[in-house]
Amino acid sequence: MDALRLIAATRQALSQSSAVHDIVAEAWQAQALAEAIGTQLAHGGPPELRAEAQALKEAATRPTGVTERPQPQEACGPRAVALTLVEDPQCALRGLGELLGEVGAALVAVAVTADDEALYWQCIEAIDTADESGDRVVGMLRKLALREHGVH
Repeated sequence: MDALRLIAATRQALSQSSAVHDIVAEAWQAQALAEAIGTQLAHGGPPELRAEAQALKEAATRPTGVTERPQPQEACGPRAVALTLVEDPQCALRGLGELLGEVGAALVAVAVTADDEALYWQCIEAIDTADESGDRVVGMLRKLALREHGVH
């Protein structure tokens, strides 16, 4: 499945999530998707993106204090396993960047209302991960823009 379809599905699922558990689970779905897109681009994307794509993959998988990633009740695993193609890297990265921004905002809302300290810290770690992944996406978009304008 193309990255754009998976990004759209994750954005829709996040926007429809109202339970805290589901919001946190969708945040991890987004990170799994960032990892998968990073992996795809690191192995077969434009050459100038490969190092940054590897860094995206690593940022999305960096260890956190969370030992188990929650899954939405209706899901049987990360949507990212269905990723087979990043047909348009620039559009996919733009969409992923927007998704990661939405994830960060949703997690901030959960964190500020969290009664449970463990949930609070899980959200903070997930916000940090989404932010770092978003920074990598911005870097890759910058490289694509430079290539488009003939700057090496």
